[in-house]
Formats: sequence, C-alpha cells, structure tokens
Amino acid sequence: MKNTVILADDHKLFRKGLRMLVNSLDNFEVTGEASNGHELLDILSQGTADIVMLDIAMPGMDGVEAAKQALLKHPNLKIITISMHGDKEHYFQMVDAGVKGFLLKNSEFAEVKMALDTVMEGGTYFSRELLMNLVNSMKGEREELASDSPLSEREQKVLLLICKGKSTQDIAITLNLSKRTVDSHRAKILSKTGCRNTASLVAYAIKEKLIMM
Repeated sequence: MKNTVILADDHKLFRKGLRMLVNSLDNFEVTGEASNGHELLDILSQGTADIVMLDIAMPGMDGVEAAKQALLKHPNLKIITISMHGDKEHYFQMVDAGVKGFLLKNSEFAEVKMALDTVMEGGTYFSRELLMNLVNSMKGEREELASDSPLSEREQKVLLLICKGKSTQDIAITLNLSKRTVDSHRAKILSKTGCRNTASLVAYAIKEKLIMM
C-alpha cells in the first residue's frame, strides 16, 4: 500500500508539478490538493493522510496556522513545509508547531524523495540549503543555559558547534578535547534529545532557544 500525500499550495501549476513528481515514486501517492489552510482542514476532516506537503504563504489561512490546527486534530500527521524562501521566523514557528520537514521550492527531485522517505520513517528532514542559511545567519548564543535542559553545559557547547557545521576535528580543537570524546558527547546528545541527525539537532537547538536567530 502506498503512503498517501496531500498537497497544500495556492499555486495550481506548482501543485500539478509536485503531484506528478510524488506520483512517480513507488511508495507515495497524492490523494488530495488544497489551495489554502481552510481547504486542507476540510480535506483532513473527511479522512486523514500520511503526509501533508504544506506551503507557508497562502491566502485565507497560511501554513503556520494550518499546521497548528491540523496537528491539533491529527497529532500523528506528518507535515513537510515547502517554501520559496528559508524564512527564519516562519521556520521557528513551524518547528514549534511540530512540522517534521522543510523543503525549499527549488529542491532537486532526489531531495524531495529523501524528505518523504525520511519523514515517513519517523525522522526529520531539512533542506541542506535551508540549514546552511540558518547556520550562517546565527547572530549569537544564549549566555544562560536552560536549567531544565537534559544536556550538560559541555554537551550544549558541542551541540552549538555541530549546528554551525563544525567537524569532529574542529570541535575537538575548539574545546580542547579528543576526537573520541567529541564523538562520545555527540552520541549522548543524540540519545538525550531523541534526534537522529544533524538536521534534527539544528531544529532542537532552535526550538530550545539555544540558538538566537
């Protein structure tokens, strides 16, 4: 049985192209289309889907509000945001709402497939270009760490360097640690946060406000 996908975007031509792309995949099938958040919620009220590919900028009800309401009514729904630009403010709002993936509209076919597969398997996927834009736009870090954070102060420092794209060797040099110790910290960070990869670690850092955008 194929995984069902709903497309929500106000540009009909883009939806049609994305529909052809998704339907060309062996394990995914588009079962509905919406041009705004209200239409999406109407479709979901008639029967849920596995994944929603959701644009942020739509008339009537935008993607942020649509994601919040959809996940409130359908908590197991997986949402991948598709956007023209990597808007930091909307990115944070969507992460907070519980969105599982972010793609830019100029993403390659292979990346769309990877995002769908990753999210369907329970992971989180973020466009590489978007990640780099976010990392490069970091303006600072919190001076005080959250008291209820599951991470130690050292682990949070390692996390911040991971989010900035630093290699294990670079982190080791920066923090005056051995590469083996950095690898150990990384494994503990992944375990404590429930993250599976660097993309989801960036989302975690942003959501926990360890990184100030």
